[in-house]
Amino acid sequence: MTPDSTLAKELALEAGRLLLDVRADFGPIEAGDKQRYLELKDVGDQASQALLAQRLGAQRPGDAVLSEEAKDSEERDGADRVWIIDPLDGTKEFAQGRSDWAVQVALWEQDRFTAAAFSLPAQEEVFVTGAPLDPQVAPLADRPLRIVVSRSRPPENFIAGMDDIAARLAADGVTTHGVEFVYVGSAGAKVGEILTGRVDAYLNEGGFWEWDAAAPLAVALDHGMIGSHIDGRPITFNKRPPWVADIVIARPEISDYVRSARG
Repeated sequence: MTPDSTLAKELALEAGRLLLDVRADFGPIEAGDKQRYLELKDVGDQASQALLAQRLGAQRPGDAVLSEEAKDSEERDGADRVWIIDPLDGTKEFAQGRSDWAVQVALWEQDRFTAAAFSLPAQEEVFVTGAPLDPQVAPLADRPLRIVVSRSRPPENFIAGMDDIAARLAADGVTTHGVEFVYVGSAGAKVGEILTGRVDAYLNEGGFWEWDAAAPLAVALDHGMIGSHIDGRPITFNKRPPWVADIVIARPEISDYVRSARG
Protein backbone atom coordinates (compact mmCIF):
# COMPACT_ATOMS: atom_id res chain seq x y z
CA MET A 1 0.00 0.00 0.00
CA THR A 2 1.21 3.51 -0.79
CA PRO A 3 2.59 5.22 2.35
CA ASP A 4 0.31 7.93 3.69
CA SER A 5 2.79 10.76 3.12
CA THR A 6 3.37 9.61 -0.46
CA LEU A 7 -0.36 9.43 -1.08
CA ALA A 8 -0.85 12.92 0.36
CA LYS A 9 1.81 14.26 -1.99
CA GLU A 10 0.35 12.46 -5.00
CA LEU A 11 -3.12 13.81 -4.26
CA ALA A 12 -1.91 17.40 -3.77
CA LEU A 13 0.02 17.27 -7.04
CA GLU A 14 -2.73 15.58 -9.07
CA ALA A 15 -5.40 17.99 -7.91
CA GLY A 16 -3.04 20.89 -8.50
CA ARG A 17 -2.40 19.86 -12.10
CA LEU A 18 -6.13 19.46 -12.64
CA LEU A 19 -6.79 22.95 -11.31
CA LEU A 20 -4.17 24.48 -13.58
CA ASP A 21 -5.88 22.77 -16.54
CA VAL A 22 -9.29 23.97 -15.37
CA ARG A 23 -8.08 27.55 -15.19
CA ALA A 24 -6.37 27.37 -18.57
CA ASP A 25 -9.42 25.83 -20.24
CA PHE A 26 -11.71 28.42 -18.69
CA GLY A 27 -9.82 31.21 -20.38
CA PRO A 28 -9.28 34.83 -19.35
CA ILE A 29 -11.95 36.71 -17.41
CA GLU A 30 -12.66 40.30 -18.31
CA ALA A 31 -12.39 42.87 -15.55
CA GLY A 32 -15.72 43.27 -13.79
CA ASP A 33 -17.20 39.98 -15.03
CA LYS A 34 -18.23 38.77 -11.58
CA GLN A 35 -20.37 35.92 -12.91
CA ARG A 36 -17.50 34.28 -14.81
CA TYR A 37 -15.25 34.82 -11.82
CA LEU A 38 -17.68 32.98 -9.53
CA GLU A 39 -18.14 30.22 -12.10
CA LEU A 40 -14.40 29.56 -12.22
CA LYS A 41 -14.21 29.36 -8.44
CA ASP A 42 -17.05 26.83 -8.37
CA VAL A 43 -15.70 24.74 -11.23
CA GLY A 44 -12.27 24.58 -9.58
CA ASP A 45 -13.66 23.63 -6.17
CA GLN A 46 -15.88 20.90 -7.59
CA ALA A 47 -13.27 19.40 -9.90
CA SER A 48 -10.62 19.14 -7.22
CA GLN A 49 -13.08 17.77 -4.65
CA ALA A 50 -14.25 15.07 -7.06
CA LEU A 51 -10.70 13.95 -7.79
CA LEU A 52 -9.64 13.84 -4.14
CA ALA A 53 -12.82 12.07 -3.03
CA GLN A 54 -12.44 9.43 -5.73
CA ARG A 55 -8.76 8.80 -4.97
CA LEU A 56 -9.20 8.65 -1.20
CA GLY A 57 -12.22 6.38 -1.59
CA ALA A 58 -10.16 4.02 -3.71
CA GLN A 59 -6.90 4.17 -1.75
CA ARG A 60 -8.19 4.53 1.83
CA PRO A 61 -11.81 3.28 1.82
CA GLY A 62 -11.90 2.78 5.58
CA ASP A 63 -10.79 6.29 6.50
CA ALA A 64 -13.03 9.25 7.32
CA VAL A 65 -12.73 12.54 5.45
CA LEU A 66 -13.34 16.14 6.48
CA SER A 67 -13.38 18.48 3.49
CA GLU A 68 -14.39 22.06 2.87
CA GLU A 69 -16.28 21.01 -0.27
CA ALA A 70 -18.17 17.98 1.07
CA LYS A 71 -21.00 17.54 3.53
CA ASP A 72 -19.71 16.79 7.01
CA SER A 73 -20.36 13.28 8.25
CA GLU A 74 -20.66 11.60 11.63
CA GLU A 75 -18.21 8.98 10.34
CA ARG A 76 -15.31 11.11 11.53
CA ASP A 77 -16.55 11.21 15.15
CA GLY A 78 -14.23 8.91 17.05
CA ALA A 79 -12.53 7.71 13.86
CA ASP A 80 -8.88 6.69 14.24
CA ARG A 81 -7.92 8.14 10.85
CA VAL A 82 -9.38 11.31 9.36
CA TRP A 83 -8.15 12.99 6.18
CA ILE A 84 -8.59 16.75 6.44
CA ILE A 85 -8.49 18.29 2.97
CA ASP A 86 -8.95 21.61 1.28
CA PRO A 87 -9.35 20.93 -2.44
CA LEU A 88 -8.67 24.59 -3.30
CA ASP A 89 -7.46 26.92 -0.59
CA GLY A 90 -7.49 30.45 -1.95
CA THR A 91 -10.36 30.36 -4.45
CA LYS A 92 -10.21 34.13 -4.86
CA GLU A 93 -6.54 34.01 -5.79
CA PHE A 94 -7.15 31.05 -8.10
CA ALA A 95 -9.93 32.83 -9.97
CA GLN A 96 -7.92 36.04 -10.21
CA GLY A 97 -5.10 34.23 -12.01
CA ARG A 98 -2.68 34.60 -9.11
CA SER A 99 -0.20 32.01 -7.82
CA ASP A 100 -0.83 32.11 -4.04
CA TRP A 101 -3.40 29.31 -3.78
CA ALA A 102 -2.96 25.69 -2.67
CA VAL A 103 -4.24 22.12 -2.51
CA GLN A 104 -3.97 20.76 1.04
CA VAL A 105 -4.15 17.15 2.26
CA ALA A 106 -3.47 16.00 5.85
CA LEU A 107 -4.05 12.84 7.88
CA TRP A 108 -5.05 13.20 11.54
CA GLU A 109 -4.75 10.02 13.60
CA GLN A 110 -6.48 10.24 17.00
CA ASP A 111 -4.41 13.10 18.44
CA ARG A 112 -1.74 14.07 15.92
CA PHE A 113 -0.85 14.48 12.27
CA THR A 114 0.93 11.49 10.76
CA ALA A 115 1.14 12.61 7.11
CA ALA A 116 0.48 15.73 5.09
CA ALA A 117 1.29 17.57 1.90
CA PHE A 118 0.28 20.80 0.25
CA SER A 119 1.04 21.95 -3.24
CA LEU A 120 1.31 25.43 -4.71
CA PRO A 121 0.60 24.42 -8.31
CA ALA A 122 1.09 27.82 -9.93
CA GLN A 123 4.46 28.13 -8.16
CA GLU A 124 5.49 24.56 -9.02
CA GLU A 125 6.17 23.74 -5.37
CA VAL A 126 5.03 20.98 -3.04
CA PHE A 127 5.77 20.51 0.67
CA VAL A 128 5.51 17.10 2.33
CA THR A 129 6.02 15.59 5.76
CA GLY A 130 9.18 13.50 5.88
CA ALA A 131 10.82 15.24 2.92
CA PRO A 132 14.01 17.29 3.47
CA LEU A 133 14.01 21.06 3.14
CA ASP A 134 16.89 23.52 2.92
CA PRO A 135 15.43 27.00 3.41
CA GLN A 136 17.73 29.92 2.69
CA VAL A 137 17.08 32.31 5.56
CA ALA A 138 18.76 35.72 5.42
CA PRO A 139 20.32 36.80 8.75
CA LEU A 140 17.67 38.52 10.83
CA ALA A 141 20.13 41.14 12.05
CA ASP A 142 20.27 42.52 8.51
CA ARG A 143 16.52 42.87 7.90
CA PRO A 144 13.08 43.22 9.55
CA LEU A 145 11.25 40.36 11.21
CA ARG A 146 8.83 39.31 8.46
CA ILE A 147 5.29 38.17 9.31
CA VAL A 148 3.00 36.82 6.60
CA VAL A 149 -0.65 37.78 7.11
CA SER A 150 -3.96 38.20 5.34
CA ARG A 151 -4.53 41.57 3.68
CA SER A 152 -8.28 41.43 4.35
CA ARG A 153 -7.98 40.33 8.00
CA PRO A 154 -4.80 41.84 9.50
CA PRO A 155 -3.90 40.82 13.10
CA GLU A 156 -5.16 43.83 15.05
CA ASN A 157 -3.74 42.86 18.45
CA PHE A 158 -0.34 42.26 16.94
CA ILE A 159 -0.46 45.59 15.13
CA ALA A 160 -1.32 47.33 18.42
CA GLY A 161 1.77 45.81 20.03
CA MET A 162 4.20 46.13 17.13
CA ASP A 163 6.19 49.00 18.64
CA ASP A 164 6.78 47.00 21.83
CA ILE A 165 7.83 43.95 19.83
CA ALA A 166 10.24 46.01 17.72
CA ALA A 167 11.73 47.46 20.90
CA ARG A 168 12.20 43.96 22.37
CA LEU A 169 13.85 42.73 19.20
CA ALA A 170 16.28 45.63 19.30
CA ALA A 171 16.98 45.31 23.04
CA ASP A 172 17.69 41.59 22.67
CA GLY A 173 20.09 42.22 19.79
CA VAL A 174 17.92 40.32 17.30
CA THR A 175 17.26 43.11 14.79
CA THR A 176 16.98 46.88 14.78
CA HIS A 177 14.93 46.84 11.56
CA GLY A 178 11.55 46.32 13.22
CA VAL A 179 8.68 44.22 11.89
CA GLU A 180 7.40 43.96 8.32
CA PHE A 181 4.16 42.45 7.02
CA VAL A 182 4.07 40.32 3.87
CA TYR A 183 0.63 39.81 2.32
CA VAL A 184 -0.14 36.40 0.79
CA GLY A 185 -3.38 34.58 -0.08
CA SER A 186 -4.01 31.00 1.06
CA ALA A 187 -2.72 29.50 4.30
CA GLY A 188 -0.68 27.02 2.29
CA ALA A 189 0.99 29.80 0.34
CA LYS A 190 1.66 31.66 3.60
CA VAL A 191 3.34 28.66 5.23
CA GLY A 192 5.25 28.00 2.02
CA GLU A 193 6.85 31.42 2.53
CA ILE A 194 8.12 30.25 5.93
CA LEU A 195 9.35 26.87 4.71
CA THR A 196 11.37 28.49 1.92
CA GLY A 197 12.88 31.04 4.31
CA ARG A 198 11.29 34.13 2.78
CA VAL A 199 9.37 35.05 5.96
CA ASP A 200 9.73 34.17 9.63
CA ALA A 201 6.16 33.55 10.82
CA TYR A 202 2.46 33.34 9.98
CA LEU A 203 -0.11 34.87 12.31
CA ASN A 204 -3.92 34.63 12.24
CA GLU A 205 -5.95 36.12 15.09
CA GLY A 206 -9.39 35.89 13.51
CA GLY A 207 -10.01 32.15 13.25
CA PHE A 208 -10.49 29.72 10.37
CA TRP A 209 -11.76 26.23 9.53
CA GLU A 210 -9.59 23.18 10.20
CA TRP A 211 -9.09 22.40 6.51
CA ASP A 212 -7.60 25.86 5.97
CA ALA A 213 -4.51 25.09 8.06
CA ALA A 214 -4.32 21.35 8.74
CA ALA A 215 -1.80 20.38 6.04
CA PRO A 216 0.32 23.56 6.26
CA LEU A 217 0.56 23.22 10.05
CA ALA A 218 1.37 19.50 9.84
CA VAL A 219 4.19 20.06 7.36
CA ALA A 220 5.53 23.03 9.32
CA LEU A 221 5.62 21.05 12.57
CA ASP A 222 7.34 18.17 10.81
CA HIS A 223 10.08 20.56 9.69
CA GLY A 224 10.76 21.93 13.14
CA MET A 225 8.58 25.03 13.17
CA ILE A 226 6.58 26.10 16.17
CA GLY A 227 2.83 25.87 15.59
CA SER A 228 0.24 26.61 18.24
CA HIS A 229 -2.50 28.89 19.43
CA ILE A 230 -1.27 32.41 20.15
CA ASP A 231 -1.24 31.64 23.88
CA GLY A 232 0.98 28.61 23.30
CA ARG A 233 -1.63 25.87 23.60
CA PRO A 234 -1.42 23.05 21.05
CA ILE A 235 -4.05 23.01 18.31
CA THR A 236 -6.23 19.90 18.06
CA PHE A 237 -8.22 18.79 15.05
CA ASN A 238 -11.26 16.70 14.08
CA LYS A 239 -13.48 18.71 16.42
CA ARG A 240 -17.10 19.82 16.24
CA PRO A 241 -17.41 22.41 14.94
CA PRO A 242 -14.12 22.14 13.01
CA TRP A 243 -13.08 25.68 13.95
CA VAL A 244 -9.67 26.99 15.06
CA ALA A 245 -9.67 30.32 16.91
CA ASP A 246 -6.16 31.50 16.05
CA ILE A 247 -2.70 30.30 15.06
CA VAL A 248 0.99 31.12 15.05
CA ILE A 249 3.45 29.21 12.88
CA ALA A 250 7.00 30.44 13.24
CA ARG A 251 10.67 29.64 13.21
CA PRO A 252 11.48 28.55 16.79
CA GLU A 253 13.95 31.33 17.56
CA ILE A 254 11.41 34.10 16.98
CA SER A 255 8.13 32.46 18.01
CA ASP A 256 8.00 34.10 21.46
CA TYR A 257 8.18 37.56 19.92
CA VAL A 258 5.27 36.86 17.59
CA ARG A 259 3.12 35.39 20.35
CA SER A 260 3.82 38.18 22.83
CA ALA A 261 1.50 40.86 21.40
CA ARG A 262 -1.85 41.11 23.15
CA GLY A 263 -2.86 44.62 22.11
